[in-house]
This record gives sequence, C-alpha cells and structure tokens, in this order.
Amino acid sequence: MSLIKSISGFRGTIGGLEGSALTPIDIVKFTSAFAQFIKETSKKERLTIVIGRDARISGEMVSNLVVGTLMGMGVDVIDTGLSTTPTVEMAVTDAKADGGIILTASHNPKEWNALKLLNGKGEFINANEGNRVLELAENPNFNFAQVNNLGNYIKDDTTIDKHIEHVINLPLVDINLIKNANFRVCFDGVNSTGGIVLPKLFEALGIKEVIALNEEPTGNFAHNPEPLPENITEICDQVVQSKCDVGFIVDPDVDRLAIVCENGRPFVEEYSLVAIADYVLSQTKGNTVSNLSSTRALRDITEKYGQKYSASAVGEVNVVEMMKQTNAIIGGEGNGGIIYPELHYGRDSLVGIALFLTLLAKKKMKCSELRDSYPNYVISKNKMELTPDINVDKLLEKIAKKYSTYDVNTIDGVKINFDKEWVHLRKSNTEPIIRIYSESDEITKADHLANVIIEDITSIIRQDMK
Repeated sequence: MSLIKSISGFRGTIGGLEGSALTPIDIVKFTSAFAQFIKETSKKERLTIVIGRDARISGEMVSNLVVGTLMGMGVDVIDTGLSTTPTVEMAVTDAKADGGIILTASHNPKEWNALKLLNGKGEFINANEGNRVLELAENPNFNFAQVNNLGNYIKDDTTIDKHIEHVINLPLVDINLIKNANFRVCFDGVNSTGGIVLPKLFEALGIKEVIALNEEPTGNFAHNPEPLPENITEICDQVVQSKCDVGFIVDPDVDRLAIVCENGRPFVEEYSLVAIADYVLSQTKGNTVSNLSSTRALRDITEKYGQKYSASAVGEVNVVEMMKQTNAIIGGEGNGGIIYPELHYGRDSLVGIALFLTLLAKKKMKCSELRDSYPNYVISKNKMELTPDINVDKLLEKIAKKYSTYDVNTIDGVKINFDKEWVHLRKSNTEPIIRIYSESDEITKADHLANVIIEDITSIIRQDMK
C-alpha cells in the first residue's frame, strides 16, 4: 500500500490501513483540509468548488466521499462527472469558482487514485499553498457546517462541450483547413475519459474518419497508461493497418499527448511540444518554457524564430510560474504536456491535438516527414541508488563545482549544459536515489554521458568514505 502527500495533492493506492494508503478516512481528511485552506485564502465563508474525475474503478467511490465532505464543510459543489484534468481547470474559471479538485492518478496504474488541487484560477496550487494544506491535514481541527448551512450539489454535464468550444474558437486552430485535409485519424483512449472527449473533439474539427482503440471508459486500462513508446505498440500497429495519417494517445486524465506517425513510428512524447511550439512560433512572436529534463529541441526551435527559451524546475506548477515570468506564449513538459496560455495555464491534450492537426494540414506533409524536420535528440533516463546516510545535497554541490566551467543550472538539482548535450541530476523526495537524465543526438552518446556522471558520483562517495 502507498500514500504520497505532496504540495500539489494526495496520491495513493486504494485499500489498506488509514495513513498508509488512500483510504476513505484519508480522503475525507484531505478534502476537509483543502476546503479549510480555500476558506482561509478567499476570506469567504461560502465557497464553490468544481470536481471531476477520470474513469478509474475507484472514481465513483472517491467522488462520493469528496462531494459529501465538501458539502459537509458548507461548500457548494459543481460536479462535472467523468471529465479530464484540463476540462476541470477550465470549468473552475468558467464558473468563477473558488477552487477545484481533480480525481485522477494521471498515468499511474488502475489501483491508484489521487486528489489534485486547483486554486480559483484553475491552476495547481503552489508550494507554499500546498504546504499549508498539508499542515491542515496533519493537524485536523475542522469546523463542519450546521444542517442549515450544508453545501449544495450541482451536476454539470456541459463542461466538456464548453472546453471543446473554447479550443475550436482559438485563432490558431483552423477548422476548415483540418476538415479539407480529410485526415484519417486513430486514437487510444486508454479506457478512460479520452474515449469520451476525443470523439467529440474530432467531430468538432470536422474529421470524419476516426478509428478508436480502448474507447470504453471502464477504468480497466488495456495497457500501461503512461503514453511512452513501449506502451503504445497497439496503436502503432493500428495506424499502419488502417492507413491512418496520424494517431493520438492520451493518459487517463487527458493532460499528456503522444503522437504516432503514419508509418507506425512514435513521434516521441518529447516532440509533441516541439512541433506545436513550431507552429505557434511561426504565427506569433513570443518566448517558450519547458522543464530542465525536457529536450533541447524546443530551445533550438525557439531560437530559430529569434525568441527566448527558458527552463524551469520540474513540475507543471513550476513551468506555469516561469511562463508567466517570461511572458511565454507556449510551454510545457517533455512528457507530452502542452500548455497554451491563450486557452489556459494547464497541460491540455485537446488544444495540443487541434494545433498539431492545423500544423499538419498547413505543412501538407506526412507526419513522419514533419518529425524528421526537427532536430533529433535522444534522452537516456537512469537512476542511481544511494545509501540513506549519504548527503545528496552535498553530493550535488560537488558535482556542480566539478563542472563549474560549463553552463550549470541549480534551480532543481544540477543541470550541466554542454554544447549540444546536457545531463540533469535530481534527487528523489521519497527514496534515496538520484535520477540522472542525459541528452545527445544518439542514444549511445547520451548513455555515455550518463555513465560519466555516475562514475563521478561514485568517485565522490569513495573520497568521502576515506
């Protein structure tokens, strides 16, 4: 059993003992803490909070507990039902609500669920806000509403349609161009809410030939739900077999987007943002942001248009904060997360698909040709287990000092930028390991770079033990 309490929400496996998993008691406690936090920050006694969930088997149970607890705290609830993370984010602002809770464990397996917490802007709460919610949850002293002050419950089935309407009305989404391209599209809904929202999106975009995989939102995921190349072989085969122009894969809460080319080759999730940024920058001048562990290709594309690229700490809330600081017009993360502020500050696969299809229609080239037009980088992802007695912060300081003659960034671990390569070291907050990501133009070079850093770490540890 697992329970992870973080600044952005609460995630755990279903079932088990209180405090060791996401049990009903823990769900009530965390929900109450968030409601109390929103009351503190809004200075309002009567709140409205939007909720929505993905199609996980535990979703209905978790939703019932969250709704009942919020009403018990005197909060009015707008329930969007089966929804997506970006849909709930937009519903918060559309309804002028005070906050939101998304019930999803994102790409985690079906036994997991989570409460992701949004502020009144429909954005994930920041570190300071998250720490306050954690403090309230650890020291519960909640004042529940009297019977005449219980919250109201409103069911809203219109939020997905409103979300799609916002997307198709964007100036850079060209519905006529997409429609006239006569695309044949395949998608994998991974047995969650992607199977509900994507057919509606394709219909709104005028796409008539759509082949669906794992469309039924049962919560029994047909494969590992993280949209990585090794998990999407079914749609790769189907795209070729059905002679599709492109395939799209989302995760269970539809905030990450992966793409498959017409020849069955993964576009690679790192390049979803690269391609969409290429289109946005070709139409609008502005800056870009991704996190420190994302591909250098976004920087290359940004500089091609004479604009400025910035790197943030890992985590969506950090990317959004950096985007606001630098007035970025497009940003996101290398895991397939597209953030387009013209719509809202949240990772959104729907806007990603609409912008990508517009780009593909404008270019009048095959998806594989589009992919080959971008700088080609490969990331090697490694981790190194350490003993609990090792001071990881000191270790990272020594690595940064060793490579101080290079471009070193220490806002989130240590990132060392070489000419066309980089390596990023981050410590885990939950276990004694260092994650070591490296990128080059070939996997053998990326692996070699990672191994050099691993040898440096090993040497430092040996010296410290003498």
